[in-house]
Amino acid sequence: METWVRFSAQSQAKERVFRAAQYACTLLGYTLQKGGAAAQLLSTIKQLEAHLSLSRKLMRLGNSAEALEAAKRAIHLSDCVLRLCITVSHLNKAMYFACDNLLWAGKAGLLPRLDQNKWSQRSFRYYLFALILNLSRDLYEIHGLMERERRSTSAKAHLPGAGENGESPSAASSCASVLAARLRQRLHLLAAVLRCNPPLLLDTLKNLCDVFIPLDKLGLYATGPGFVGACGLASSILSILTVLYPWLKLKP
Repeated sequence: METWVRFSAQSQAKERVFRAAQYACTLLGYTLQKGGAAAQLLSTIKQLEAHLSLSRKLMRLGNSAEALEAAKRAIHLSDCVLRLCITVSHLNKAMYFACDNLLWAGKAGLLPRLDQNKWSQRSFRYYLFALILNLSRDLYEIHGLMERERRSTSAKAHLPGAGENGESPSAASSCASVLAARLRQRLHLLAAVLRCNPPLLLDTLKNLCDVFIPLDKLGLYATGPGFVGACGLASSILSILTVLYPWLKLKP
C-alpha cells in the first residue's frame, strides 16, 4: 500500500492543475453563454471540461488508499477534537474517492450498467461531509489560537465601560458600546491570528470555496455554474500554492 500511496502522491500536482483548468472552463463557459457566444464554442468548452473531469478521475485512482493511510496517522493525535475531525474527514474522503473511481469506470465503459447519477450524488455527499469536518477543524484551531492570543494580551487590553454598570447616563448606550468594543476586539484577534498563520488562512479559504460545490451539486444551496466555477478555480489555485510551497500546507 505504501508504494501505491507514493505513486498516487506524484500525480497530485497534475490533478490540481487539471482541476483548475476544469473549473476555469466552467467559469468561461458560463461567461460566454451570458455574452451570447456561439453554440459550437460553448459545446467545445463543455467537451473540454468533461475530458478534464475524466482525466482527474483517472489521476485519483490511488487516493482512497492515501486517505486511509492519513486516517490511520490522524487517529493517534493527542487532541481529541482534531483526532475526530481529521480522522473522520479522511474516512469520508476515502469513500468519496472510491465513489469517484466507480464513476470513472462507468464513464470509461468498464461498468456500463452503473447508475452514474446515484453514485455521483453519493460521491458529493461524502465530499460535503469531509468539507464540513475540515471547516470544523479550522474553526476549532482559530478559536484556540484566538483564546491564546487574548490571554497573552489581556494585561494590555481593557474594554471601555466595563465595570460601570448603572453609572453611565444611558444603560442601553453603555451596553452597545461594550458590545461594539468586544466585537472590535474579536475581529482584531481574528485578523492577528490569521495573519500570523498563513496555512490556517489558506486552508479555511480553500474549504469555504469548496463547500459551495457539493452544496450546489446536491441541490442544497443552488448557486449556479458561474459561482461554482469561480469557487472551484479559487480553491484549486490555493491548493496549487500548497504544493509549490509545502510550508503553506496545514499540519497535521
